[in-house]
Amino acid sequence: MQYQSPQCLQAIICDWAGTLVDFGSFAPTQIFVEAFAELGVAISLEEARGPMGMGKWDHIRTLCNQPILAERFAQAVGHVPSDADVTALYERFMPLQIAKIADHSAVIPRALDTLTTLRAQGLKIGSCSGYPAVVMEKVVSLAAANGLQLDHVVATDEVPNGRPYPAQALANVIALGISDVAACVKVDDTTPGILEGRSAGMWTVALTCSGNALGLTFDQYQALSEAERQAAHKRVAAQFASSQPHYCIATIAELPDVVEAINRRLQQGERP
Repeated sequence: MQYQSPQCLQAIICDWAGTLVDFGSFAPTQIFVEAFAELGVAISLEEARGPMGMGKWDHIRTLCNQPILAERFAQAVGHVPSDADVTALYERFMPLQIAKIADHSAVIPRALDTLTTLRAQGLKIGSCSGYPAVVMEKVVSLAAANGLQLDHVVATDEVPNGRPYPAQALANVIALGISDVAACVKVDDTTPGILEGRSAGMWTVALTCSGNALGLTFDQYQALSEAERQAAHKRVAAQFASSQPHYCIATIAELPDVVEAINRRLQQGERP
C-alpha cells in the first residue's frame, strides 16, 4: 500500500458557543462571573473570557492562577484558591450554567445555511466544546429545536484531556470515519480550540467577530460600520497569531469560501 494525500476535505469540526450558537459567547462567561460572585470575588466579563475554550474546571483553575484574581480570592475567602476551591467553584458553576444556557442559545445567523451548503458538498459535520456532557446535552437539544443538528458531538469530559489537547477533535475523526486528519477543518473562536486543531494535524479556521474574542452580541456587531468591523477583524486576528490558524474569518458564514480554497490546496498536494 502507498500513502496518498487527500484530494478534498471530508469533515468540518466546529466549536459550539461563539461558533454555531451564542454569537458573543455570553453563556459561559456570565456564569463564571456569577459563580465567583457567590464567594464574594469580583471578576469582570473580560477577565472571565481569558482562558475560554478550555474545559470549565481547567478554565476556573487558570483564572485562579492569575495573581490579581488569587489576591482577590484570598481577600474574600482567607486563602489563595486551592484545587478544592476550584472544584467548589466548578460545582457552583454547573447548575447555574444548566439553568441559564437557554438564555444564550440562539443559532448564529447564516450558520444553518452554511452547514447546509457544506453538507451538499458531501462534508460531515462534527463538533466539540469546552462544556461537559451534562451541559452539552441541553445545548444540543436547544439547537435541534432551532433546526441545528450535527453528525457528532464530543464534550470536554468525554476524553482524557480537553483543549488545547487534540483528543476531542480526534474523537470526531474516529466517530465520523474520516480517512485522514488532513481532510478535516477545525473551526473555533478561541485560541485553545485552534491549538486543538493544530495539534490534531488539521486545517484550522479562527473566527474573529463572532465568539469570545470580540464579545459582542449580533445586534452590536451589526451596528458597527464596515471600517469598525474590519478593524475588529484585524485586531482579533492578531490575537490568534500565536496559535497559527490557517485562516481567519469574521463568522462561520464565510466558511464555504475557505473550504473551496483548502480543497484547491489539497489538490496541489499541500497539507495542513
